[in-house]
Amino acid sequence: MSVSICLHNGTLLTGFSQMESCAVLIEDGRIADVFSERRFLQKKFDPSVKIFDVEEAYIAPGFIDTHIHGFKGHGTDNCSVEAMVEMSKDLAQYGVTAFNPTLYPAGEADMIRSIKEIVKAMGKESGAQIMGIHMEGPFISPDKLGVQRPETVRAVDMDLMNRFWEASKGHIVNMTVAPELKGMRYLALYGLKHGIVMQAGHTNAEYQNMVEGMQAGILHSTHLFNAMSQLHHRNPGAVGAVLIHPEMSCEVIADGVHVHPDLFKLLLKDKPLEKIVLITDGLTPTEQEGDNLTANGEKVVFEGGCFHRAADGVIAGSSLTMIRGVKNLVKFGFSVSDAVRAASSTPASVMHYNKKGMLIPGYDADVVVFDKQFNIIASILRGVFKKNLL
Repeated sequence: MSVSICLHNGTLLTGFSQMESCAVLIEDGRIADVFSERRFLQKKFDPSVKIFDVEEAYIAPGFIDTHIHGFKGHGTDNCSVEAMVEMSKDLAQYGVTAFNPTLYPAGEADMIRSIKEIVKAMGKESGAQIMGIHMEGPFISPDKLGVQRPETVRAVDMDLMNRFWEASKGHIVNMTVAPELKGMRYLALYGLKHGIVMQAGHTNAEYQNMVEGMQAGILHSTHLFNAMSQLHHRNPGAVGAVLIHPEMSCEVIADGVHVHPDLFKLLLKDKPLEKIVLITDGLTPTEQEGDNLTANGEKVVFEGGCFHRAADGVIAGSSLTMIRGVKNLVKFGFSVSDAVRAASSTPASVMHYNKKGMLIPGYDADVVVFDKQFNIIASILRGVFKKNLL
């Protein structure tokens, strides 16, 4: 049950601006008001309001991770209601208030079973809210697999897509596809009709393929620079299309491994802030203790800031957390306000999550408090503390 809460003496990062010495009032699971510390000192609060001095820490919208496979040993690779509920609970301790569990390509039966498990978990979360499903495939390029298994990749199949959609009960939120695949226009238009955010990724598209995909509604992109055709002066490819066209938004993995830190300076010059979405693309063993680590059915080892396949040393994926990603973006040249924007208001906007991602009256009271060293002090989900070190 939510209670009335007032957080004061903080630097407020609203999702579009930074306000020093401010307070935020939470009532009935929503942001009720935002005001200055001077006004806070003048106000008279009802005795039922719980007041917390954040001691000049940042007060920000809760982080929204739209591309994450797992966390602390629970994930979509062995998907179950219990795994999703545990993942939700653990993510809240790291400032994440909403997320899209992300499915790897797999056989049809496995994918449909996983879809149904995620849907059943929705509403049972005790932590970060499951907003819906991100399907990373199976309609992707066999030439840009990353570490996806080649036998799981499919040609465009509208009947199969219909079965996925029916199994999801309308809860597929975003989908990674390769725009160059035959029949992709029909799939993209299907996504547009059903409100699915279509993302170009794991793609070997030529520039013209990307433009045609944009015309059909593929206007977001999956982990920019990774697993996609690169920029060439005679064929700008997928990377070039994302950089050239302001309409295109992009995910970025800000761990300093998947993308060189200096490329974020290019992004800041090239892309509007409302088009840059911080993701983790985190694997199931992220923040998990021990040596027996697996992701997507393969043994992995943690080395050099990310996970590698034990069998051949190939990068298997990210170990990033959202708060660490925000900290890295600041190190790479973003302001704190803009880094938080990439982690909260922009993902909410790109995914069409109304009433999330900003600290303004009427919005969901999904709030994270962190100090100047980027340590999470408190997480509030819809007006309820899930972590409180205040």
